[in-house]
Amino acid sequence: MTNSINRRKFLRGSAVAGAAALATPAIAEGHGVTLKMQAAWGGGIFLENAQSFAARVNEMSGGSLTIEVLSVDAVVKTSQMQDAVHRGVLDAAHYVPAYWYGKSKSASLFGTGPCFGWSSQEVLGWVYSGGGQELFDELMAELRLNVVSFFNSPMPAQPLGWFQEQITDASQMKGLKYRTVGLAADVMLEMGMSVVQLPGGEIQPAMKSGLIDAAEFNNPTSDRDFGMQDVSKNYMLASYHQSQEFFEVTINKDKFNSLSDEHKAIIKNASMAENSGFYWGNTKRYSDDLIKLQEADGVAVHRTPDSVMEAQLVAWDAVAARIADDDPFFAKVMESQKAYAKNVMNYLNLNQPDYKLAYKHYFG
Repeated sequence: MTNSINRRKFLRGSAVAGAAALATPAIAEGHGVTLKMQAAWGGGIFLENAQSFAARVNEMSGGSLTIEVLSVDAVVKTSQMQDAVHRGVLDAAHYVPAYWYGKSKSASLFGTGPCFGWSSQEVLGWVYSGGGQELFDELMAELRLNVVSFFNSPMPAQPLGWFQEQITDASQMKGLKYRTVGLAADVMLEMGMSVVQLPGGEIQPAMKSGLIDAAEFNNPTSDRDFGMQDVSKNYMLASYHQSQEFFEVTINKDKFNSLSDEHKAIIKNASMAENSGFYWGNTKRYSDDLIKLQEADGVAVHRTPDSVMEAQLVAWDAVAARIADDDPFFAKVMESQKAYAKNVMNYLNLNQPDYKLAYKHYFG
């Protein structure tokens, strides 16, 4: 053999390599595919969750697919993230559907809708196994949005929130200026509250200044990071206003379709893996921080009375019925959810023992 290269063989080989590179957009000349994903979170546990999803993708791909996480407002405002992904300004976004429900009330049914006796675990079951993903894709087509979305990270029910006094009756809530988002805003308005929709980082200053009287965000860890314990000492746990939320990872459709089948599968399965990773990790953090709120910060933690939550259900019925009368697609999604919840929760309610009974047996 000689060290000289036959020019014809070189060109033929280059053509084959070029075709392979076009067919599989993975590693070319030592560089893999990078997706820039802006999160709706500027820090704290939710930004860590976005980074965890990205790390799973990066590790599963062996570095051939990298998701670069950008924090809140890095490129666009949170309210503009979906449009930015649609236009290709961003490759992806990590947020919750409640942040764009202004385009369609149906968005809130994907995580922040009425509670049909189910938790976020079962709503994600409906997404994955009960036709929910197909209905969401139908909604995207109806809205002409050039995106594909993956749902993950089942959140525990969100606390009713922070108040200046313990809530023992729904009548105490009437007239209060209260922060929440999504369809929960309509529900609390129905209950007689005055609702202010604010980004997470503005909640504590607004309550401190008196702009709002009460507020919720999501969980003990985030609430403590925001410093809510410095403006209120009454924390009400348990509520139906947002009792089954989860994250949405939305990706530009053209960008997603350009990926190899392997990379598409990695994103899908990394999202599914986050369901477990999020739940195990976050519930431990929430539990630890709830104790810190009580023992280190002097917060009085109360469980919301059943009478208040029953009033929430009545409010949900009124809000959902009004929207369904005007929006056939909203009604269609809600009926699909009810059918799934009635079937699945019937089994679970009959089969699951009373875990609270066992807890009391051992821990009082």
